[in-house]
Amino acid sequence: MCRRVVIVTAVHAPSAPFLPDAHASLCAQVLPDGWTWHWVIQQDGESDAVRPYVPDDPRITFRQGRRGGPGVARTLALAHADGEYVKVFDADDRLAPGTLARDLAALEADPGLGWATSRALDLLPDGTTVGFPGDPDEGPLERGAVLGFWAANDYRAQVHPATLFVRRDLLLALGGWMALPASEDTGLLLALDAVSPGWFTREVGLYYRKWDGQVTGQASHVDPVERRARMAVVEARARALAGLGWDSRRPGRPSAARVPHQVR
Repeated sequence: MCRRVVIVTAVHAPSAPFLPDAHASLCAQVLPDGWTWHWVIQQDGESDAVRPYVPDDPRITFRQGRRGGPGVARTLALAHADGEYVKVFDADDRLAPGTLARDLAALEADPGLGWATSRALDLLPDGTTVGFPGDPDEGPLERGAVLGFWAANDYRAQVHPATLFVRRDLLLALGGWMALPASEDTGLLLALDAVSPGWFTREVGLYYRKWDGQVTGQASHVDPVERRARMAVVEARARALAGLGWDSRRPGRPSAARVPHQVR
């Protein structure tokens, strides 16, 4: 039997037209022998606006649910996540060639790693791409490294949560994505960082599409009052997890490692 990587995508009506392009980039992925992928597309809502754009592919499961935002949709999609690993994939983005194989190789090679991320490039409307400064070196990211950087750099992580590849059991143990109107993916990334080391690949793993309708481009996403509240609860959760001393590499046994309360 093939082992599976489950691709989890939350989609709403405005982003649905990008699904065929996302599918093409997924079909271009080459996995090792004995592995396959299963794409779970979860609509955030129950309208008829998304289904026409869902590609006809037996490896795809399409489901709908009440509106609750992308974090709720992704967490609902976990009901159909029947593989050992989960790859986050936003409906409007594109995977770079080789992404799944590189993520999988990193975690298969080291059972102590709980998650992996990779370099992301902004994909602009004219087809050009723009990189981000400050990518870490390729290799392991120790527990607390992402939180430390994020807290010291205006709540911006050095790795992109939209590139996340994670062990399914660890994702479930942390409750999936945070119940926030935005930054739910950053909240999950920092929670993972608090309990498990990760991996960063410097090769491009994701083309992050920039377009007028994307959720992160709306004024509400940068409202300063809400942003402070989101960041406060994201940070509090990560520090609480770190303070418990739970280490995913040693289930049931506390770790001596701690993330300092202040890292600014």
